[in-house]
Amino acid sequence: MAGLLSRGRDETRGQLRLDLPPGMPAALGHDAVGLPARHGRRLLSRLPRTGCVYSDTEWMWWIVPAGSDHDLAWPLPAYYSRGAYVPAAAPRLIHRPDGPSPYTPPIPLYLMVCQITGVAPAWARYGARSTQGV
Repeated sequence: MAGLLSRGRDETRGQLRLDLPPGMPAALGHDAVGLPARHGRRLLSRLPRTGCVYSDTEWMWWIVPAGSDHDLAWPLPAYYSRGAYVPAAAPRLIHRPDGPSPYTPPIPLYLMVCQITGVAPAWARYGARSTQGV
């Protein structure tokens, strides 16, 4: 599958925006959660429902609804990217869901990321937000 990248680049951070495939509405906006590819391949095979997933040689990126970092402390090495601006050279779409939604549900994704990285889930305190990807 061909990759979908916004022609625009966030010059201040040197990142590219992951755009969604045509015909996939993102009424909730979209962010991305990245993991190093070594973890990402395992995660992709374990999630029961997966939305759009992008990959380059080093990282894999899951599309989630905008604001999926609210009250979640995503564990390292996960990288949460608001607006789906990612520090990747040439990511390409490697998984497209069968249905119309581009999203991977963020809570199951978060729990699986915690399990794969060996980190206990830690819910942020009310009103706290992740500072990654700011």
